[in-house]
Amino acid sequence: MSDPIRIASPEYATGQLTRALAAATSAGTEADRARALRKSRRWEDVVSGMADGTLTVGSRTPVADTPAWVTLEVAHGGFATGRYLAEVPLSEDEAALVSSLPAEVPGCNERERLNLWYLGDAGQAELVDAVRAGRFRVEVPEDAALPVVALLLDKGFPEQALDLVAELRPLMHRLRLTPRFEPVARPSDSAVRVASVQDVAASLRAVRVPEQIAKMRAALTVWDPLYDRLVALWCRTVDGELPRLEESGSVQGGWPCRTWPADWAAAREQWLVDFADQCRTVTPSGRQTNQKNNFARLRRALELCPHGSDALTAREVGWIRRAIANTVSRRGAPQTAQRGAWHAARAATVTAPTNAALAGVLAGRLDRFPADGGLPSLDVATAAVSEAEKTAEIPCGTTMPSGLVHKAARALEAPADELVRLSVITSGETLAAVLPQLTSRLLSAAIDDPVVAGLHEQTYTAFRRRRGLLLLNLQHQVRFTELPWVQALAPFRSPRPDNAAAARRALRQVTVLALTAFPHAVLPNPLVTEIRTLAKQAGLELPLVEEVAADIFTGTFTTKWRDAAAVASRLLAGTLYANYYDLPADWPEPQRTLLRWGKRTAEDFTALCQDRAGTTGGSVAANGMLLEQSQILTTHNLAVLVDALDLTDELRERAPELAWRALSWIVRRQAQRADHLHAALIQVKNTAYAWRQALFLLSFCEPAVQMSLAVRLITELRDVRLVPVAEGLLQVIEGDRFTPAGTMRRGKGRRFLGWARGTHPFLAYAGGERQ
Repeated sequence: MSDPIRIASPEYATGQLTRALAAATSAGTEADRARALRKSRRWEDVVSGMADGTLTVGSRTPVADTPAWVTLEVAHGGFATGRYLAEVPLSEDEAALVSSLPAEVPGCNERERLNLWYLGDAGQAELVDAVRAGRFRVEVPEDAALPVVALLLDKGFPEQALDLVAELRPLMHRLRLTPRFEPVARPSDSAVRVASVQDVAASLRAVRVPEQIAKMRAALTVWDPLYDRLVALWCRTVDGELPRLEESGSVQGGWPCRTWPADWAAAREQWLVDFADQCRTVTPSGRQTNQKNNFARLRRALELCPHGSDALTAREVGWIRRAIANTVSRRGAPQTAQRGAWHAARAATVTAPTNAALAGVLAGRLDRFPADGGLPSLDVATAAVSEAEKTAEIPCGTTMPSGLVHKAARALEAPADELVRLSVITSGETLAAVLPQLTSRLLSAAIDDPVVAGLHEQTYTAFRRRRGLLLLNLQHQVRFTELPWVQALAPFRSPRPDNAAAARRALRQVTVLALTAFPHAVLPNPLVTEIRTLAKQAGLELPLVEEVAADIFTGTFTTKWRDAAAVASRLLAGTLYANYYDLPADWPEPQRTLLRWGKRTAEDFTALCQDRAGTTGGSVAANGMLLEQSQILTTHNLAVLVDALDLTDELRERAPELAWRALSWIVRRQAQRADHLHAALIQVKNTAYAWRQALFLLSFCEPAVQMSLAVRLITELRDVRLVPVAEGLLQVIEGDRFTPAGTMRRGKGRRFLGWARGTHPFLAYAGGERQ
């Protein structure tokens, strides 16, 4: 049995607080510092709550005297801070309303008085009118609570309304239970968006000119003209031809400081004044301050020569002569065609409109769209700068850089597969983040009343923004249906067969998209959650399993892991995957299950994982080995989804390409060298998980294709550490099998796993390290 209490200990939280405070003190920009301070405040709350007993880390109700449905502020790693996200100060509109309420409206504070007023006739009418008009915004799930009460009463369900009020009443003095009264722009049909127009516009306005470009522009517009004037001043003191460099490096030509024009002193004084003025507004670079630089040498000499060169040594006059020779030979004399051409070429590289300036133009275009909405197309981003948009820096007709167009595409409303194609959705995590926009519509389709359905849709989307808690002892996260106001909407639901069919189609599309867009990556937990929701809506009870962190693993598995493993063994019997990992041939009915923490556990599955891993767990590394075996046996949901959605034929068509994409990702990833041990451990773990994905896909390929891809892998490997991995794959394809130790009886082939005791043989880190 492992000891998950270490991760949930005050020492862990204190360490996080220490790191957050260090980040706050070393943060560069004001925005970075503000973010670091907010993070440190959260961890201060965690440490304080754990110390005084008001927080119980690891529980699904971690805050004392708080029901599970309350939306909590959650720090990194799933630590509740003790704060409620719906416990916010009154807005200006709310404060104005409270100030106008009759004195007889009860309540111990302004928030409670406002919530209780909304339970009266006038308040209910305002809520119902706002929901009917679509003039409401649910930011956290609690915002929908009192509107549901109002709708229940309006539709003739007083008993359900009273039960809901009784549930909410103890926290009415703390929580905002009403929405913002403003319309919300929502994608239509199957469209989703990664970010709102408002967020994208803010990110565009945050684009800055890179420091190096800023220095080059300053040199071009400020220091180069000053340097030209400085050189010209000294050239006027030369007797004879201007100095030049010979091929040998020697200086030929006249000498400076031999002739002094009548207006030279005044020109000198003006130059020094101009230089001082510029230094007050533009920070000089090394070119202007480095005493060995020609600019600095000529400026220093100028300061010493108010009326002549008496203060200069012969050596210093020689340096002036060489400095003139250097610049005249390389760039031409001042006010000549050669020097002008040099300036023009230099200007061409830095005077083009900056991304920061163009980002400002694009942000201005986005301001014409609803702030919380999306873009119907990318035309607004790809259009060239118009006559009305041009500036002194940006000429008419300038095209938008692809990088800025890509930023704008984050607000594009389009089907998820289109956003994947445009590289807007680049990971399973991002796909999971946008899916609630689609899932919410499918779930709300089971509600006939469009007003109630609209409220339900926004509530679901807001619920999916809740951050998960760190949970121990097989507990599960709070589910959407546990919210009291969602339960109260049961009378409005009337599931229809066409809703289930639509959910099944969406489930199939999402599964195929995740597998084909990111074939190297396991399905992340948020995506598994959305897939599970779609599956239930489709009438499918699937044994979908989550990825469990090794540092909080409790040493056992519930029965759904066993059920998923049984599906994998049946689907993959006799395949490359089954032969490579030695999957059990079948899973007879379980002989023994136990009830732990209210959950039925699969003792035979746990025992098999322990036997295959050669450990019963305990340390993080040992837990990781056990969990990896659970993922191997279940294929981490791939077999369950392919089987339930009948994807076998479609997968066979695309498997060769997908398998190679996963393998080539492994080659690229493992070729990178991590700069510290922790990064190297994550690298080898993720690479091994991608290897498992590749083997699953290879199992749907013909043997000749399997052999071809394995040979191709060996030819492209850049990391010799992985050669035994590729050789082991070849040997399994040829019919050999690994020993229980993961080696071959002949040859150097080895089974690739992400976790190991002692020195990991495939760790891409100097000398290998212990896990």
